[in-house]
Amino acid sequence: MTGPAPYVLFPGTARDALTFYSDVFGGLVELHTFAEFGRSDGSVDAIAHGFLTGGPVALYGADVAGGEHPVRSEGLMLALLGTADASTLRGWFSRLSEGGQIVDDLQRRAWNASDGQVIDRYGLHWLIGFEDD
Repeated sequence: MTGPAPYVLFPGTARDALTFYSDVFGGLVELHTFAEFGRSDGSVDAIAHGFLTGGPVALYGADVAGGEHPVRSEGLMLALLGTADASTLRGWFSRLSEGGQIVDDLQRRAWNASDGQVIDRYGLHWLIGFEDD
């Protein structure tokens, strides 16, 4: 295991969200429905378990069921600091901001690095940055 990976409970948008993240970051998305898991506490088409595999970002997710609460990102950012080259990180920032909210533009900082923050359309708060050359 390389480290913790977020497991996000989505408000019925797990299929769309995980597919979107696969498109942004690459890799494959694997989705399993409530029906596949024999669950009756939600829609048969809802996602009981899904994840990204084979890409640079590890992420798990499912649709909420029963009394579970969907993700709400406060006081937490998913940091992608130096995890890829500057061009790739700029592209990820741009894609994550589509339909989302830029909290702090991706920009050069006084400490000779660039970073920015975005809350994507699914409510995840990302911090993206890299060292400038």
